[in-house]
This record gives sequence, C-alpha cells and structure tokens, in this order.
Amino acid sequence: MTPRKWQTSEEIFRLFHAIGRASLLYDIQDSHSGNIAMRWRSPEGEEMVVITATGSQKGDLEPNHLCYLSPAETDFGYYKASSETDIHVKILSLPGAQASMHAHVKELVMATLDDQPTPKQPGPFVPVDQLAFYHLGAEIPVDWFAVPSGSPEMAKVIPARLAEHPLTIIYGHGAMTRGRTLKEAFFNLCLANNAGYIVRLLERQWLALERDRENQSGKKVSVAEKVKNRLEEMRAKIKADPGSYFHFKPAPYNVDIDGRCDFPEEDEILKEFRKAGNRLFESRLSPFHTGSMSVRGVDYLLYAPQAAMPYEVGGPLLRLPLALEAGDDFELALHKKIYAGGDFQTIIHAYVPEAEAHAHFVYPGEERKIERIIPVDAEGSFAYLVIPVVGPDVSDEELIKLLHDYNVVVVRGGGVWAVGSQSLSEVLHHPSSLREICLYRIAAVERGLDLRKMEPEKARRW
Repeated sequence: MTPRKWQTSEEIFRLFHAIGRASLLYDIQDSHSGNIAMRWRSPEGEEMVVITATGSQKGDLEPNHLCYLSPAETDFGYYKASSETDIHVKILSLPGAQASMHAHVKELVMATLDDQPTPKQPGPFVPVDQLAFYHLGAEIPVDWFAVPSGSPEMAKVIPARLAEHPLTIIYGHGAMTRGRTLKEAFFNLCLANNAGYIVRLLERQWLALERDRENQSGKKVSVAEKVKNRLEEMRAKIKADPGSYFHFKPAPYNVDIDGRCDFPEEDEILKEFRKAGNRLFESRLSPFHTGSMSVRGVDYLLYAPQAAMPYEVGGPLLRLPLALEAGDDFELALHKKIYAGGDFQTIIHAYVPEAEAHAHFVYPGEERKIERIIPVDAEGSFAYLVIPVVGPDVSDEELIKLLHDYNVVVVRGGGVWAVGSQSLSEVLHHPSSLREICLYRIAAVERGLDLRKMEPEKARRW
C-alpha cells in the first residue's frame, strides 16, 4: 500500500495526540511510559522519523513533545527523543513498517511473569482468544533483557523479532509492535493486552476452584502447577485445531478504509455510531477497532467494521447492500443473515473479555463448560433470567434463533452478539450489562462462594 502523504505536522500531532490519549484510557501506559513513532515525508520530500520525546505524557501530548529526526543519522539519545529511538528506527526500516509503538501492556506483562532465575529464556506467549491468536499469531515471542530499556541487545533482538511477528514482548516491561499505520500498531497492542487479561481471568477462576478442591481433599498439591498445566493443555489443543475453539477467523485489519465515511450528511446516526463506538472502547467491551455494529435500512445497512473506536480516533463507517454478496467476510455476512432472519434494526458484535473467560467456566463436580450465564447481582437478575452460551460450532440458524429469544448470546471463542429493535444505544446495553454480570460471577468464584447457591431458583430450572 502506498504510504499516506502527510501534509502538515499539525496533522501528525493530532494523530499522535489521539493515539496517546487512547492508550492511556485503555490503561496500557502509565502517565509517562512508552513511545510512539512513524515514518513521515515532509512537504519538502525529506524522509523523517517522528517520535515522542523522552518522558512525555502520551495522554497529554503537546506539539513540542514530537521529535522529527533523520532516519539515517539518528543515534541513541539524540536531542530529546526517546532513549529507544534507535530501536524504533530499525523497526521502521522493516518492509511495510510505517509505524511502531512501545507500551506497558500490564495484563500481558503479568500473564508472562515467572519466578525462574535470571538470565532466562522465557517461552512464547500463546493466546487463547480468537483475536490475538489470528491477528498476532499462535506464538508471541517473549525476551528477557538484562537492561530492558534502550539497550544495544534490545536494538538487535527486537527488530529481528518484528521482522517475523507483528508484536513482541519484553519480559517484565511491555511490548513493541509495528504497523502499516499508527492505528494498526495500537490495534496490535490492545489485542495483546486483552489476550493477557483473558488468560489471567481464566487463571483466577481455576486457582479459586483448585484451592477449594485442595481444602476439601486435604491433599497437599501444587495448585499453581495444576492451573499452569490446565492452561498449557488448553493452548496445545488450540494450536492443534484452532477451528474447533474459535467461531471464525477474523478478517485482517483493513488499513484501506481508514477515515472512510459513506454517510457524512446523516448527523444523528453518525452521532449514534460514534457514541456507541467510544463506549465499546472506553468501557472495555471490545479492544480498539474490534467487533462490529450496524443499523438496518430498507435495502442497505450502515456498518462499522471496526466498532470499538474512541472519539478522537474514530473508525470507518460504511453503507453497504443489505443482500449477501460474494465478497462479504464472515462477520459482515452474519449481520446480513441476522437481519434476513428477523425484524431486528440494530446489531452489535463485541469481544467482551470477561464473557470469553467465564464462558470456559465449569461448575465444581461437572464436566461440561457452562451453557448459560445466570446473573447473581441485583440489576443483572432484573434484566436477564439467563444469557445463553454456545460453542464455536454454533450454526447461523441456531444463533439467530437464540437472539430472537434472548437478544444477547455469548459465543465461546467468538465474542458476544446482541440485537435491538430501535437504536444502537438500546443494543449497547446488552454487552455492557453482560460485562458486569461476568465480573460479579468471577469475583464470587475467586472468593470461594458457591454460584449454585447464589443463582435464582427459576433461572436454574431453565
């Protein structure tokens, strides 16, 4: 793809400011951590690297926090640029790499910590969720460095890793990634952090259950080792047959539709899309530029294929035929099939991490993963008797039938689908409520409480 020709440094600043603020909102940076870089051709035709200044607040960047450097002459510590400038310059020399980012993806860092002696050679991180597995790969490299910030060893290893992978992990520190655009680089980091969070949610549930079993049996067993083995078994099965664990393979991140809006004159519906998209992102209902949402028209649908979009960054908004077409990807086609199968007016598909992790829950004494999520909190119980959970092999027909009956369905390994009869705001309430319902249930498990005793009797008879 031909790199975008930036016209002014003001345009670059607005992009850096928006991505910096979004990374702070998504909690993958602290107030001053990380760095952002991209290749840029000045109006005079000079090739440059633009990078954030060392110690700058990524959530509150000012124009003087951006450094414009020559990629051929940039050295470690040049001017006030990041101490990792030389690493970014090498990354940006890779084919197709127009942007790079480093972030303190806390959930992923926590999920990859170990207690092995140093120096160490950590194994790769294996995602267990659909998004990271397909977008970032079945194995994401993890490297330990004696000096994990701006060291010559990092300058050698990290670009080599990113020549083969879209993202790489610095043990105990964070991750670095490359992208064709800055938005794609940020997308990678959000998926990576989300992947770590899902693994940690699974571990937290399993640890609580294993400790409960240990207390009942009186046996002295390594609870942590049991959970580790369980996670590794799950990872091995996913790598051997991802199609049996994931509902579908997401379409690749599309940089060609960046900034596209097919209905700029429709102010009210644009406002609805932007409000819902911002809430999906800020409320952690789906990682940046994941999921999808649509509004039905007479013979068309208004469609956001990168639904989780903070206000300052935005995302593409398309007007497409309502009828199925040969080039439709799985997600778009399913929107169209859901509309064809009923009188719904709005649809949201989101990747709620708490729902994905809890969809793998197994009640003590049972063998099968749950087939329904029963609220144990007051508001959740008022709104939903149960929320169905289906496996990744669910048919389109069965999913549509369940949406008619329940309005919201969790697909294990495939996200959350929700429908409405009026507005995007109406349907947004479903994934938002579901996240809280799952948080309360997971917390109950962690505290050693018996979910069966907490669930309403009428729901358990469903």
